[in-house]
Parts: sequence; structure tokens; C-alpha cells
Amino acid sequence: NGRICLKGQTRPYIRRSAMEKDSIYYMENERGVQMYLFYLVLWVIFNGNLTLEIFLIGLVVAAAVFAFTCKFMGHSLKKELRIYRLAFHFLRYVFVLVIEIVRANFAVIHTIMSEKEEPEPVLVSFHTDMETSVGRTLLANAITLTPGTITVSVENQDYVVHGLDESYAEGMDSSVMKTLLKEMEQK
Repeated sequence: NGRICLKGQTRPYIRRSAMEKDSIYYMENERGVQMYLFYLVLWVIFNGNLTLEIFLIGLVVAAAVFAFTCKFMGHSLKKELRIYRLAFHFLRYVFVLVIEIVRANFAVIHTIMSEKEEPEPVLVSFHTDMETSVGRTLLANAITLTPGTITVSVENQDYVVHGLDESYAEGMDSSVMKTLLKEMEQK
């Protein structure tokens, strides 16, 4: 049926040429060697001087830490490349979040200092199509970090948000933060 079963998981069987297998093996080994050397250099730096004894012990300690990282912390090239791919998107998200926080600060100051307007607190509920718990949590945190709004509850994909005024709660379900997080989920 074109599928192989590994530890209870069904994955498609992909045939690779010998050259592709060699290049993937080389890339994984190269990344592993880089991490092993990083641990070794870190060992030498933490010791403060370099002697033969420290270097030999460092070889063993670096190997043990590298084996631990691969086995128990799930280090793999695939996960590392995904982190590098998402780094730009996450920095963009943080930049937009800071801008939104500053804008909301000025809006809250205006609402509080204005004698004409009396704030009318409101509870708003909305539904999102966030697929991951990380995306839902980041959205809830972004709402809470933005002055004038607080995430009251999150249940699955349904949010309840308290707004200082009705104007703060408008457009929660189509915010720029939600759009950026959805893009990150799809990458």
C-alpha cells in the first residue's frame, strides 16, 4: 500500500536516490558535528584554560551532552530548520505587537484623560480558527498585553475578552495579530 509503519505511526514511504540519501546524511552529520564542537568549545570556555586533561575530559562530556540532547530533548535537523524558518515571522510578530501596545497605550490615556467620554466596559466573545495551542496562547497573551483589553477565558477556539470600552473590543476576530499568528501556524 506504499506505507510503512514505525512505532505505531503510518508514514508514506519515500524512495530516495543514493545521492539524496548521502546528502541528507551529510547534512545531519555536519549539524551534529557542529553541535558537538559547540559543546566542546563551551566546556573549554567554562574551564578557563586549556590543558590536555581538560580537553580529553571535555571530549567525553561533550559527547555525553550531545547524546542526551539527541535522545531526550528531541534534537533533529528538521526541527532546527523549522525554528530558523519561523524566527523571521516571530520577530515580525513581536515588532507588530510592540507597535500595537504603544498605540493602545495612547488610546487608553486618551480615554482616561478625556472628560467627554465615559468608558463603558464590555465583554466580547469570538471564535478563531487557530489550530495549535501555542497559537491560541500567543493570541490570548497579545490581547492581554495590549492595554484596554484582557483575555477572560479561552476554551478551545472560543475567546472571551474584556474591553475597557466598546471601541477596544471591536475587530478582535480579524486583528492583525491573529493574521500573523495564523501565517506562523501554516509555516
